[in-house]
Amino acid sequence: MAINSLEFRTTMAEELDKAIVQGSTVGFFEDNLLKAKFVGAKTVLIPEMDMSGLGDYDRDNGFVQGAIAITSDAFTLSQDRARTFQLDREDEDETGIMNLAGQVLGEFVRTKVVPEVDAYCLSKIGGFAAEQGQTVTGDPATEAYAMFSEALGEIRDAIGYDEEIVCFADGSFLRALQSSPEVSRQIVVSDFKKGDVHLSVRSLDDVKLLPVPSSRMMTAYTFRSGGEGQEEGGFTPLDSASAIGFLLMPKRAASLVKKSETLRTFAPEQNIKADAWKFDYRLYYDVFLKNSMKDAIRVYLRDDG
Repeated sequence: MAINSLEFRTTMAEELDKAIVQGSTVGFFEDNLLKAKFVGAKTVLIPEMDMSGLGDYDRDNGFVQGAIAITSDAFTLSQDRARTFQLDREDEDETGIMNLAGQVLGEFVRTKVVPEVDAYCLSKIGGFAAEQGQTVTGDPATEAYAMFSEALGEIRDAIGYDEEIVCFADGSFLRALQSSPEVSRQIVVSDFKKGDVHLSVRSLDDVKLLPVPSSRMMTAYTFRSGGEGQEEGGFTPLDSASAIGFLLMPKRAASLVKKSETLRTFAPEQNIKADAWKFDYRLYYDVFLKNSMKDAIRVYLRDDG
């Protein structure tokens, strides 16, 4: 099978997509995207529903009329990211170029794409909560569980007790939380669904604890263009950014929207620049918060100064 065949591209794109959903800490946000519709190249409409509450039943007139309002909020995608790679024809070994390409692109997604998607999504959500003053204060060394409980109580008071809650936490806060005397016997292992995969994760007070590397837990980043002066690409924290210790929110509060995750392949005979296989990868995405759950997010900003 030729490497530039439709079957190879389709299979590889599907595998890379699964790698993002399963490898990224925020990959489950994609599960929250229901009936979104793209309008033009950059805008997506995401529906939200509102309806009337109960009224009194009247024995003469029967049911009181209610209303259901379905609105579609327009959001603009901002993250249009891409890279092109070349594998010299002579680099192909006995395993074949298809296997080699799979290894290279899989490693690229695991080590470059997944960390960036995590960093972008968590910075956008955490930055929003910080701007709205939805923060938690305290000293994790002695108050980790109290800080966690305060944030959880405020969230459940805002949206009720039937929503699944997740906590993104950096290693330092997670260690402090686990060392708290109140917590030592309360952390249990529970099931957590991410895409088509069911994982076992630790939970506390029915909240899933999701560890995140501290490099992906900042309130703002520069996402390098890859152009002149930024050839290395990737992302780096802004000097003005704050470190996020933990981010507590409903699992359904955010939607990860991907307009396209495309992979183009070219054989050496098609590559006019070099005698090499060429691979073009593009990911066009963004994350958006549901209006009905924006108040149910709490963030702890670490003061390391």
